[in-house]
Amino acid sequence: MPTAPAVPPALAGRVFRGSDAVGRGLLTAAQLRSSAWRRLRQDVYVDASVPLTHRVRVAGVRLVMPAGAAFADLTAASLWGVPDLVGVDDPVDVVVPPGERWTPSSDVRARTAEVAGEVVLRGGAPVTSRVRTAVDLARRPGPPDERVVLVDRLVAGRLVGLPDLRSAVHSLPRCRGSAGARLAVDLADGLAESPQETRTRLHLRRGGVPAPVAQFCVLQDGRFVARVDFAWPDRKVALEYDGLWHAEPGRFAKDRARLNALQAAGWRVVFVTARDLHHPAELVARVLAVLAA
Repeated sequence: MPTAPAVPPALAGRVFRGSDAVGRGLLTAAQLRSSAWRRLRQDVYVDASVPLTHRVRVAGVRLVMPAGAAFADLTAASLWGVPDLVGVDDPVDVVVPPGERWTPSSDVRARTAEVAGEVVLRGGAPVTSRVRTAVDLARRPGPPDERVVLVDRLVAGRLVGLPDLRSAVHSLPRCRGSAGARLAVDLADGLAESPQETRTRLHLRRGGVPAPVAQFCVLQDGRFVARVDFAWPDRKVALEYDGLWHAEPGRFAKDRARLNALQAAGWRVVFVTARDLHHPAELVARVLAVLAA
C-alpha cells in the first residue's frame, strides 16, 4: 500500500538532504519515497509542490558541492539576475578550487580554477563576483560573434559595466580564451536588446556600413516619435529587427501607427528578418542602397 504523503512544515517548499530529514525525525525512509518529494540527486530532495527551475537545481547542488567551490559562468550570471541565460535542463556551472577532488553527476558542469578573493555570497550561495563571472564568460570557447552576443547580454542585464569589463579583460595575462575575450569586449556595445540586434550590428560592421546609433530616439519638433534599434540620423534612416514589427494581437495597430509617424517625420525604415541574418551580403547591400538614396 503506498505511503501517504506527509509534508512537515520544516520541509515545506524546501530543498534538503534526505538523510538529514530522516536523522532529525522529520521523515521516515518510507515517507521520503512518497509522492510528496521530488528526488533531485542522490540524497537530495525537494518539496514536490515546488516548480523545478535552474535555481532549485542550484539549491540541490549547493548541498553536495565541496568546500571552497562556487557557482560560476552562466549559473552565476543567472544568480546575479541576468535573465534568460539558463533553463531547467541546463547544467549547473561550478568552479572547484585546485586540489579539491569532486566527481559530480551529469547535470553539473564543473571545472577547476583559482577563485580566492573573487567569491561572494548571494542568497547564501557562494557565487563568483560580477566582474569575474563576466570575464570567465567572455573567455568561453565558441564562435566569435556569439561571444559578443553574450557580452552584450551581460552588460544589458546589468551584471557589469562595459568599461569595467573591458579593463578587466585587457588586464588578463595571456591565457586560454584571453584573445577571444579581448576581441569580444572591444566589439560589444552593451546596447542591444536582443541577440539578433547584436548579430545584425556585427554583419553591418563587417560589410563596411557606416556605424549606426543604437537605440536612437527620433524626435520631430522636439517631440518624441519613436525609439529605433539603429539609426543614421543624418540620413533619416532607421533599421529595425522584425521582433518589433509584427501582427500580434493588440500590437498591429500600434506598430502601424508608429511606422506611419516615422514616415511622416521623413524617416525611411529598413526591416531585418531572421532570413536576412543568413544572407548578410544581401542585407548589407540593401542597407547601403538605402543610405545612398
